[in-house]
Amino acid sequence: AFVAEFLFTFALVYVVLNTATAKCSAGNSYYGLAIGMTVMVGAFAVGAIGGGAFNPAVAVGATVMKLLSFSQIWVHIVADLGGGLVAGLVFKFLNPNDK
Repeated sequence: AFVAEFLFTFALVYVVLNTATAKCSAGNSYYGLAIGMTVMVGAFAVGAIGGGAFNPAVAVGATVMKLLSFSQIWVHIVADLGGGLVAGLVFKFLNPNDK
């Protein structure tokens, strides 16, 4: 579950950074589709394994609604924050001119 959440959170954050914030994609109209498809693929691929939150806020909300186990909330929070951090660092390394 940890690896699944980490990888798809990384993918989601990296897609968001490349489609919605990168200078090279300014004025695009496809960012919503790219982001939505990333979430959909993640939900179908690993939703049954890790819950498919891909966001710490969604994980907390799902736990409050009792859709996720409270004892496993740390997996989602740590994996999602870690995946987002690594995606941000990779984006910054590969796109040093984007600020």
